[in-house]
Amino acid sequence: MIKLSKLNNQEFAVNSDLIETIEQTPDTVITMTTGNKYVVKETQEEIIRRIIQYKRKIYLVREGEE
Repeated sequence: MIKLSKLNNQEFAVNSDLIETIEQTPDTVITMTTGNKYVVKETQEEIIRRIIQYKRKIYLVREGEE
């Protein structure tokens, strides 16, 4: 899960595995595989960076368990 901010600064977490698209219109709109859409303050690049950071963290933990 990655943390993001709605336009009213309310923070929430999203399952990054369920993100289908991220659009800049100019607000950032995230469309989930469930059909839900979220408008967030973070840029497309920032969201992608957070997803990569989160995935690296998960894979490092899994490698350490073996």
